Amino acid sequence: MPTALITGASSGLGAEYARQLAARGADLVLVARDRDALQTLAASLHTQHHVDVEVLAADLLKHRQRDKVVARLADASRPIDILVNNAGHGLALAFEHNDIDDEIRHLDLHVEVPLRLMHAVLPVMIERGKGRIINVASVAAFIPRSTYGAVKGAIVSFSRWANGRYGPKGVTVTAVCPGFTHTNFHERAGLPPGQEGVADWMWLDAPDVVKESLRDAARGRAVSIPSLRYKLIVAASRFAPANLAARAGQAGRK
Repeated sequence: MPTALITGASSGLGAEYARQLAARGADLVLVARDRDALQTLAASLHTQHHVDVEVLAADLLKHRQRDKVVARLADASRPIDILVNNAGHGLALAFEHNDIDDEIRHLDLHVEVPLRLMHAVLPVMIERGKGRIINVASVAAFIPRSTYGAVKGAIVSFSRWANGRYGPKGVTVTAVCPGFTHTNFHERAGLPPGQEGVADWMWLDAPDVVKESLRDAARGRAVSIPSLRYKLIVAASRFAPANLAARAGQAGRK
C-alpha cells in the first residue's frame, strides 16, 4: 500500500485528503498541531478503511517540531509515496496594518515549509523512481490578493518547474488551486459562515476539490484548478486590468 503524509490534516481540505486517500487504501501520516483532532480522525479512518494511520503532532513553524516531519519524510526505510503540503492560513488583506512578524510567519508556512518538506522527500522518491507531491495553493495565485496571493503564486511557479524537472524521473509535482471552498478556513480568519461576502455560485465543496485534484495529480499535471467555473475565472483574469483584478481579489477577506 502507498503511504501519504498530509500536513494540516486535522480539518478542512487536509482531513478530506486523508479520507479520500484512506478510501483508496493508502496508509497515512497525519500532521497538524492539534493532536486530539488527529487522533480522532486517525481512529475513524483506521476503523472504516483498515489502513495504518500514524499521528505526528507538530507546529511546522517551530524548528524542532518541523524537523520531526522532515526526518519522517527522509526515512528511506519507511518511504512516503505521496506528500500533500496543505498546512496554511490567511491574514487580513490590509498589509499595512498587519503585524509584520505575522506576515513573515505566513510567508514561512506557505513557502519555506513546503520547500523544506519537498527537499526532504525528493531524494527518496527519486531513488525509488516514483512519488507524488501535491502542493495546495489557490486561485489567488492568479488574482492579486495581498501576500496570500503572493505566497500561493510562488508555490505554483515552483511546482510547475519541479514537475517538469522531476516528472521524467517518476516524481510528479502538482499545485492545486481551488477557489472558495466550504471548510473552516474563513472562519479561522475571522469570517463566520455566511459573512464571507462571497456569492453562493462561487463556493466549492471540499470532496469535489480533492477528488478532482487527485485525478489531475495522477495524470501528472503541474497545475490543477478544480471546477470549470474557476478555470474560466483564471483564464479571464489574465486579461483583466490590474485594479479590477485587485478589487475582485478582495472577496471573502477582511
